[in-house]
Amino acid sequence: MTLFLENARIIDPEGDTVTTGNVILDGGQIAAIGAASAPKGAQVIDCGGACLAPGIVDWGVKIGEPGERHKESFRSAGLAAAAGGVTTLIARPDTTPAIDTPEVLEFVTRRAAEASPVRIRHMAALTKGRDGREMTEIGFLLDAGAIAFTDATRVTTDPKVLSRALTYARSLGALVIGHPQEPGLSHGAAATSGKFASLRGIPAVHPMAERIGLDRDLGLIEMTGARYHADQITTARSLPALERAKANGLDVTAGVSIHHLTLNEFDVGDYRTFFKLTPPLRSEDDRLAMIEAVASGLIDVIGSFHTPADEESKRLPFEDAASGAVGLQTLLPAALRLIHAGQLTLPHLFRALALNPARRLGLPQGRMAEGAPADLVLFNPDTPFVLDRFTLASKSKNTPFDGTRMEGKVLATFVAGHQVYGATS
Repeated sequence: MTLFLENARIIDPEGDTVTTGNVILDGGQIAAIGAASAPKGAQVIDCGGACLAPGIVDWGVKIGEPGERHKESFRSAGLAAAAGGVTTLIARPDTTPAIDTPEVLEFVTRRAAEASPVRIRHMAALTKGRDGREMTEIGFLLDAGAIAFTDATRVTTDPKVLSRALTYARSLGALVIGHPQEPGLSHGAAATSGKFASLRGIPAVHPMAERIGLDRDLGLIEMTGARYHADQITTARSLPALERAKANGLDVTAGVSIHHLTLNEFDVGDYRTFFKLTPPLRSEDDRLAMIEAVASGLIDVIGSFHTPADEESKRLPFEDAASGAVGLQTLLPAALRLIHAGQLTLPHLFRALALNPARRLGLPQGRMAEGAPADLVLFNPDTPFVLDRFTLASKSKNTPFDGTRMEGKVLATFVAGHQVYGATS
C-alpha cells in the first residue's frame, strides 16, 4: 500500500535539516519527499506537524532467546522497539548458548524473522563461548549473516588471542566490537570509585580501567589494521585516546549508552538497583563530557544497551544485583532531554541514533532520502508523560526511569512502509 504522510516536520540527519512537507512511502521505500499531493489510491496520514525521522537503529540490544526467554523474547523486544521508534535491533550474542556457530545464528535469525515486527540483525561472538580462548569461525558466521563480532561485556584477556582474531577479521572485512574495560580492575565493581561510592560502601572501579582497556584495544587495532567499534565510552579520560586514534587514520568508531548521557553516579541514591549498569554510572563531569563528544562527532553512536533483568535478579543487595536496564521504549524520550536542554539538534541526534550506526554496519537504513528504506518514526518531542514501568512492552521492567517525568511520544512507527505501531491515545 502507498502511504502519503502529510504535514510532517521532516528530520534529515544526512542533510542536517528540519523542513515541513509531505512524504510518500511505496514499495517499502521512501518514494518522494516534498510531494504536493497524494498519489491516486494512497492512504493519507495527517502527521499534524509532528516530527518524522529515520527509524532508530539500536546497536547492542540483549534479547533473551535462546536461554532466557522469560526475560525477553524476540516478540516482546520487537513490540517494545516498535513502541519506541526503533526499527532495527542489532542484537548481542551474549545468550545461552552464545551465538558462536552458524547453526545458532541461523536459528535466532529465523526466530527473529518469525516473531518480531521490526528488523533484527545479530552480532556473533568473537571467541567460542565468549571465553576468550579460541576465535569463532568468523568467515562461516559472516556467510550466515553475522553483522559484527563481539564478546559483549566479557573482555578477552589474552592479547595474543585477540590479535589473531582481529587479524583474521581484517582479512574478511569484519567489524569487531570491543568493550573497553580492564577486566582485572573492573571485576566485581558496582559503581565508579570516588567519595560517593566510598560513603555508600559499594565496590567500585576507577575510571582509568576504561582508559586502560581502550588503550590496549587501540594498540592492537593499530597493529592489525582491523575495523573496530568501542561499544561504550563513558569517561572523559578515554576521549583523548579515541581522538588520537581517529586523527591517526585508524578505522575506529565509538558509542555511548543513553543512560550515561542522562544519568550520573548520584542517581544510585540509596542503593537503587535499577541504576546498576555496566559500565557503572559516572560523574556529572563525565556525563557532560560524553554529551560534548556526541555533539562534536567524536562519539558516533547512541544506543539503549537494552539489558532485561527479572525482578528476582534486581531485588537484591546492590553489589549482588544484576547489571543493566531495559531501554527500547525509553531511548527516544530520554535522548530528547538533550534536545530540550539545547545540547543537540534533532538532525544531530538522529545522526547518532540512526544514520551513523546504519552506515557503520553497512545497512541502508537511517536516511531520510528518496530510495531509502521506509523505516520511519513519527513522534511529538514535546508531549509530557510520567513513565510507568508496567506499561512497557518488554517482559522485564528494570528501567531507571520508572516514575520519571519525560517528554516525547512516539505516534507511529513504520518498517518497510508498513505501520507496525500506532499510539492509541
